[in-house]
Amino acid sequence: MHRINPKKLLHSKWTAVKPVNKEKHFLVTEVEFDEEGQVVHCLIEAVSSKREISIDWRCLKDQTHWLQGWK
Repeated sequence: MHRINPKKLLHSKWTAVKPVNKEKHFLVTEVEFDEEGQVVHCLIEAVSSKREISIDWRCLKDQTHWLQGWK
């Protein structure tokens, strides 16, 4: 599993291991924190189509679905 610092999520780049609709590369465009500094909302955007998806940021730790950076 990836170790991800939630404070560095914004504008980070991700590659989907199994692309859907030819969407492979994604960028984290929005991250919201609560009063304790916990992530409450994370939005990723497909680079090719600009489609936005709300995601549980902890899913990005799963290397069977996501790779950090654009591969």
